Amino acid sequence: MQLPQYKSVSKLTLEIKATLEMNFKQETVVGEVSNFVAHSSGHWYFTLKDATAAIACTMWRGNNQRVSFTPRNGMQIIVTGDISVYPPRGNYQLDVQVMKNVGVGDLQIAFELLKEKLNKEGLFDQAKKRPIPNAPGKVGVVTSPTGAAWQDIISVAKRRFPLVELVLAPARVQGEGAAESIAGAIDELNKFDDIEVLIVGRGGGSLEDLWAFNEEVTARAIARSKIPVVSAVGHEIDFSISDFVADLRAATPTAAMELVTPDGNKVFAFLDDKIEQLDSAISNNLQAKKDIVNRFITSPVVATPINLIKISAQKLDLAVTMFDNNMANYIKDLKNRLNSALLHLKANDHKRIMRKGFVFVTQNNKLVKVSTDLDTKQLFDLNFIDAKISIEGKNE
Repeated sequence: MQLPQYKSVSKLTLEIKATLEMNFKQETVVGEVSNFVAHSSGHWYFTLKDATAAIACTMWRGNNQRVSFTPRNGMQIIVTGDISVYPPRGNYQLDVQVMKNVGVGDLQIAFELLKEKLNKEGLFDQAKKRPIPNAPGKVGVVTSPTGAAWQDIISVAKRRFPLVELVLAPARVQGEGAAESIAGAIDELNKFDDIEVLIVGRGGGSLEDLWAFNEEVTARAIARSKIPVVSAVGHEIDFSISDFVADLRAATPTAAMELVTPDGNKVFAFLDDKIEQLDSAISNNLQAKKDIVNRFITSPVVATPINLIKISAQKLDLAVTMFDNNMANYIKDLKNRLNSALLHLKANDHKRIMRKGFVFVTQNNKLVKVSTDLDTKQLFDLNFIDAKISIEGKNE
């Protein structure tokens, strides 16, 4: 019996490498720049794409030093180079030797046109920007419930100001329908009367990944929001349309949460200081009144019976002592209530409970509290301390 002929992965990959690198030399390609990275080594890494395809590109430092411009995402360029294959990953790329600037790509043109349109309408006016509250009690968040941005926001809230309440309006933040989803979530949060500020954003990504925050429907939802909006799209260099329309721009969701929440330790220190100032002011005021009475009692002009005045003075001393005691008890009670609130928040941290081996069940991003609320025919999630496992429902 003759054994079937076969090749190793390495042999096949090397044959592909030889074929591609031999037949695709000095290829000239036109496309739009995406995911551009200028590495600290001096090399450039980017993707060249059109409407239906994309190819990874590398331009080594020795070649890009001859280019008179630095590419930007959305820029239309013409490049010439050789195809190369990297066997360990089986990837192919275009090693670019020559680059010429054609102009901006379709997305960049759309961005500039919308930016100009909304600016003329006054949506970017600084005079319309609303102040962000210093210590909001409730913050609305528009982002993906499964993304890192939401977890970052929760983490910052617990660290800086655990008294703040977060309300998440889940939204798609990438792909078809994302802009409409974001706009709908903003409108939904505006139905609340007690939400004081909104954070709208997501983590970083390419120009295409972040495009929902450059669409008109998102911009107009931010503009019509009755609640002040902080735009928090994860890109530190370029601005999105949402950044221009929002009341405040933050480079990342983490930075946004730090901007809208005070440092809890500083807040409690401030309260302690103010309580001490109030106590001191009241004591000083009462002492001043006592001094006036004492001067009146010892005055030679006083003709009324001195004993009667002394009795009144004693009553005043007693009232002052009682007031001081009551104020001290009130201050002590206020501090105890603040400490109790912090301890209660920490004790009810769901992650602390989950570290003991507990999990919780969610379905359609909603917590399932009792078994009758669970639709066993539909997908549901088991949430562990370190991961989430999705369980496929069974059709009986």
